[in-house]
Amino acid sequence: MSQRVNDMKPLPSAVSVLIVDDEPGMRSFLKKALAKKFALVETASSVEDAEQLRSRCHFDLLIVDIRLPGRSGIEWHEALNDQERRSDIIFMTGYADMDVAIKALRAGASDFIMKPFHLEQMMKSVDRCIERRLLKRENLMLRREVSFNQSSTIIGQSDAMSEVKDIIARVAPTNAVVLIEGESGTGKELVARQLHTLSGRQGPFVAVNCGAIAPELLESELFGHSAGAFTGAKGNREGLFSFASTGTIFLDEIGEMPLKMQTALLRVLEQRTIRPVGSEKEINIDVRVLAATNRKLSEEVAEGNFRRDLYYRLNVLEIVVPPLRDRPEDIVELTHHFTCQLAAELGVKEVVWSHEDLLKLQQHEWPGNIRELRNMIERCILLGKPPAEYWKTQPKAEMVAESGYPLQWALKDVERDHVTRVVDIHGGNKSAAARDLGVSRKTLDRKYKEWFGGEKNIEA
Repeated sequence: MSQRVNDMKPLPSAVSVLIVDDEPGMRSFLKKALAKKFALVETASSVEDAEQLRSRCHFDLLIVDIRLPGRSGIEWHEALNDQERRSDIIFMTGYADMDVAIKALRAGASDFIMKPFHLEQMMKSVDRCIERRLLKRENLMLRREVSFNQSSTIIGQSDAMSEVKDIIARVAPTNAVVLIEGESGTGKELVARQLHTLSGRQGPFVAVNCGAIAPELLESELFGHSAGAFTGAKGNREGLFSFASTGTIFLDEIGEMPLKMQTALLRVLEQRTIRPVGSEKEINIDVRVLAATNRKLSEEVAEGNFRRDLYYRLNVLEIVVPPLRDRPEDIVELTHHFTCQLAAELGVKEVVWSHEDLLKLQQHEWPGNIRELRNMIERCILLGKPPAEYWKTQPKAEMVAESGYPLQWALKDVERDHVTRVVDIHGGNKSAAARDLGVSRKTLDRKYKEWFGGEKNIEA
């Protein structure tokens, strides 16, 4: 079935327009003409009424008469610019001279129309404004996507993260469903985006927080709806599965999904079709599904909160993102990465981290994981230095070492001496020693095997 080009553009129908004019006839005339084209068209007879409307809704386009009771349209628009609440604006008036027109354009007007005017003249002006606005919106989305891709590299060389990156590289080119588990703030969405980036799929990456959408709206959001499906459904609407066509849909916090929707999702995964709400037509989909949760879904299944069959369908491949406390050796690299990134975003100088600061970072438990680390670094950058009061973690053990070592020692000998002293202080407990050294238990085992060939017997 063929479609006109204009019918295929989803954004214009979502544009909102506010008409401000003290003439009832003009307001009614323009609203009737524009309501056929845009989703929301409101009118106001004064600046005060317009402000009330703007407090409840953002408008992409303002069509404003210059002469309004109490306050001119130009004065109002200049105040809006001061508040950085930017909307495109078309001024109209029946009393303008050249000076007023120049003043309006200097105030940032997109166009200036003299009354009386032909409707075609106004519609052409509106189309130009909307076209420019949609282009700006698209450019902004592209810049954000590029910015995210530039900062979306998975940071970390620890054994735990090396394993995660290896799994991603293996499963990304497939179409298999992947379940990503991990605590809040560990970077599950970053893993999902990396899977999409390396998959080679041409469509978009669409992230959905299942816990943030009201249960009664989730089905419509995911699968779309047909006109008349429920009160307020005035037209057909595509769902996020359709929007993600040939791409990837990421169902974050899948454990929050209601049982009714779990049944519908299982059907989608098995049949690779969706049915919009209120429609009898099945639509084929080409979408890769990734899901994530900070819960243990196996425990949710045992408690009857999650469908067993859906769990097994989602858990074809599983990636467990480790908490930050289990990979302290990655913290220094993460700290430098976020420091550089945030300083550039905030336009301020980078914080210089001392060796002592970095050691304290590695000793902190980080219950909020990477999200907490990033927020802490941002706060430190804004304050200009790492605040000492932030560090609440005390050393796990009182470690007193003899001062000095032979200057002729090689670096590896210094490292071995220091590590073995720390292990001895902890009575041979490698797990406790690894935490204080800021490395993983696997890394410490590897070091001991390298130095002693596994002959040095120490406790677990």
